[in-house]
This record gives sequence, structure tokens and C-alpha cells, in this order.
Amino acid sequence: MPNSKPQKLKINEVGTRDGLQNEPIFVDTDDKIALVDELSGLGYAKIEVTSFTSPSAIPALRDAEVVMHRIQRMPGVVYTALIPNVRGGDRALECGVDEFNLVMSASETHNLANLRMTRSQSLTQLADVVRLAHNAQVPVNISLSCVFGCPMEGEVSESEVINLVGKFAELGAVGVTLCDTTGMAYPTQVTQVCEAVLKAYPGLNVTGHFHNTRGMGLTNVLAALQAGVTQFDMSLGGIGGCPYAPGASGNVATEDVVHMLNCMGYDTGLQIEGLIAAAHHLEALIGHDLPAQVSRSGPRLTRHDPPAGFEEIRERAWNREQSKGQI
Repeated sequence: MPNSKPQKLKINEVGTRDGLQNEPIFVDTDDKIALVDELSGLGYAKIEVTSFTSPSAIPALRDAEVVMHRIQRMPGVVYTALIPNVRGGDRALECGVDEFNLVMSASETHNLANLRMTRSQSLTQLADVVRLAHNAQVPVNISLSCVFGCPMEGEVSESEVINLVGKFAELGAVGVTLCDTTGMAYPTQVTQVCEAVLKAYPGLNVTGHFHNTRGMGLTNVLAALQAGVTQFDMSLGGIGGCPYAPGASGNVATEDVVHMLNCMGYDTGLQIEGLIAAAHHLEALIGHDLPAQVSRSGPRLTRHDPPAGFEEIRERAWNREQSKGQI
């Protein structure tokens, strides 16, 4: 449990990239910009705005440059983007991205399916992108997919995860995100892996990234907190997934996780009412219900009117109570 002084956590929004790239419809550029601007005022530590992947590969984010140029940047918020290669890095630098988020997988099979490269080839490419970022004095975070299991290979060894994180540290990354890409993680595993990474590389900023595929997303966030992780990715409304990871569903929903953490006394910097309003705007943009819970049910102290006829019910009950008292 948190101490008397609330523990400060950093919340990263990834729905505008990880979420929207998986939607079947193209969200209008002006609507994307308005959504990012709305989120910017809510208290996030970081917003993953878009991806500088080839427009043919991810057409949903083909407007990356326009969005990055036109968003209103709030002081204190880091505006990051997914950078797949040097070409993408050049495009991102032209837009003034605050951080490069690079991706590879802890699973060889998933890396080949997702990135069309072996892990060794990915590391070589990542090194080139990191060099580009360092020359421009832009920090680099590396998101490691399938840390807690691969839907094609099964278990992923903890030693392999530690080895890959070490390679990222050698490259000069300032942070690593441990991704539960298809929701295969379970709490005791999460605590063990996160503790091992934090112990091995105490200088790295470690972020937890969980999916709710099997209903353990919130408990896995708590397990990572127990291990000492204080920064988390999450997606507004719980949208997202991975097209190259069979069975993947959306990320843990921002409003659900923040509601839980705020109730527990943690300082997330975010107010649930603003998140719920933003989730309703997002739902209108994508045209279908969100998997999140809190944006439907409201916070735990949401009040509702008593049922019809309640005053009569109460009066009858009171009269019965009075009659008993007179006997």
C-alpha cells in the first residue's frame, strides 16, 4: 500500500498509436489532433502520438507528420512516436518528436512475423536508429514485445529478456518497456521478471505495458508496482492489440487502471472524470463500444436515483417500524 504521502506514478497514453493503428476505420486527421490535444491537458507523463512506419504498412497512421506538427504541446508532457527504422527516424526528427520509441520482440518467431527480421537483424537496425537519435540528442526507449510469453513459441525465458535488455542498455537506450503483447502474463511472473530487470539495470527507466486478454491486466499492473515499476503504458478505452500476435486484445484501459490506482491512494496525476469524457469522444470517433469498464459504469461513488415509488416504500417501512415501537 502507498505511504501517507502518495507515491507518484507516471502514466503513458498509447491509444493514439497502439490503439488507433488497429482500428478498421481511418480516424480523420483533425479528430486525431483534437484527441491528442484533449489528452494533453489531463496530466499524462507521456503520449505516444503516432507511428512513423510506412503509410502502406499502417494506413491508419498515414498522417503522422501532419498530426505531430499540429498538436498543441503541453509543458511537461513527453510526445513520443514509434520509429521503425532510420527513414522513420528522419521523418520524426523533422516533426520535433521528444522521444524515439523503438520496437523488437523477445520471441524470434514474433519478431519475424511482426518486423520481418530476425532479432539479430533488428538489433543491428535499432543501433542505427539509436545513433541517429543520439546525434540529434533525442532520448530512446525500446519496447520489448512478448516478454511474458509468445502465442507462437510459448514461454519466453527470463534470461533471454535480461540479455536483450542488456543489449538495449549497451546501445544507449534510456528506457525499456516490458510488453505483455498478448496478455499471457500472470502476477507472480510479472513481479519476478520486473524485479530481475530492475535489479540488473537500475539505471534504466522501466515501463510496464499490459494487455487484458485474459482478464489479468489490472492485477499485473499491481504486480509490477510491487516489483518497483512506477511507469505504465495504457490505452484510452482499452483499444489496441497486435495484428501479428494471434489472440491479442486491447491494452489495459487507461480509465480502468487510473480509477483503481487513484482509489488506492496513488498519485497518477490524472482525474477520472476527464478520462471518461475523452473515452466517450474516442468511442464516437471509432464507431463502436469500448472494452473499458469505468467509462461505462462511472467511478465507484457514482450516485443513482432510487427506484420509482421509493418514497412510498420508505414511508411504509417507517410506519411499520413505528407500529412495532408502540406495541
